[in-house]
Amino acid sequence: MSAGDQGAGVNRAHFLTGPAAAALWLNSLKDAGAQSPAEIAIAGSPNDTAGLLYYAADMGFYEQAGLHVKLAQMNNSGSISAALASGALQFGSFALTLGALARDHGLALTLVAPAGLYLSTTPTSGLLVLKGSPVRTAADLNGKVIATRDLSNMSYYGAKRWLDTNGGDSKSVRWLEVPDATALSALQSGRVDAASVSEPALEDALRSGAARSLASVFDAIAKRFLISGYFTTDDFAKAHPDVVRQFASVMSSTAVWANKNRPRTAQILEKYIQTPVAPGSPRVTYADHLAVADVQPVLDLLFNYGLLKTPQHAKDLFSPLVPSR
Repeated sequence: MSAGDQGAGVNRAHFLTGPAAAALWLNSLKDAGAQSPAEIAIAGSPNDTAGLLYYAADMGFYEQAGLHVKLAQMNNSGSISAALASGALQFGSFALTLGALARDHGLALTLVAPAGLYLSTTPTSGLLVLKGSPVRTAADLNGKVIATRDLSNMSYYGAKRWLDTNGGDSKSVRWLEVPDATALSALQSGRVDAASVSEPALEDALRSGAARSLASVFDAIAKRFLISGYFTTDDFAKAHPDVVRQFASVMSSTAVWANKNRPRTAQILEKYIQTPVAPGSPRVTYADHLAVADVQPVLDLLFNYGLLKTPQHAKDLFSPLVPSR
């Protein structure tokens, strides 16, 4: 039996998907009270960017580090950050934008490990329209409806930035929260005029022949930046520094493994998120350490949009418990 078949340190009864299941699971954790440091609850989104969570589970990396993990999926990053704040989660994977904004508004979150890294050489997020859509430019989307997984992720901010730097007006757009996996059907039904989505849903939609790519919107932010990361609360980090270091180490080693084992990660990701990952699809590169140069473009974006009260430096977001550059 493989490590993945054994569960790899993850209690499979607690691996849940969908908002209702996740809510029940989170409530059960609250009722149970404080968890032991050896048992940690983690949540991430069902996409390539959060893939390290699933690879570590399937390959037994948590178990090897002495961590017993309860893993859940949530489409909405705001739900994950709220669960962190309530103590229902110990670690959560979500966009850097949300982590920075939450901290700026007084929620004591700290970044302990990087997740998906955007590289312009291999775009893994983009703005889709139907193949026969009359939309050809950013200005064509003024006053239209654009789908995004949630209004705090990088696909949302990337699309806004692309519109505003290419002749469009993001303030005129109506944004609709739609899971990546159903973005294509939202386009086909006429609910939205465009959709900003990430892999593997992006490639799946393009391969269907029903959609075409309008833009690689992340290039409007930077040619390279960290899309998301793994956060915990300051309180948990202070109470359990060894657990934070162990978790960060697992994510780092999993990133190294994942970047070298693309075919295997595709199989694992497909199994966990129940979305096809076609051979040869563009895949996210995973950062194996926190770097100021990868995070600062995101913080600058938020400040330039007036969303941060004051400029933030990437180091202020990093946990002092883990190495960074």
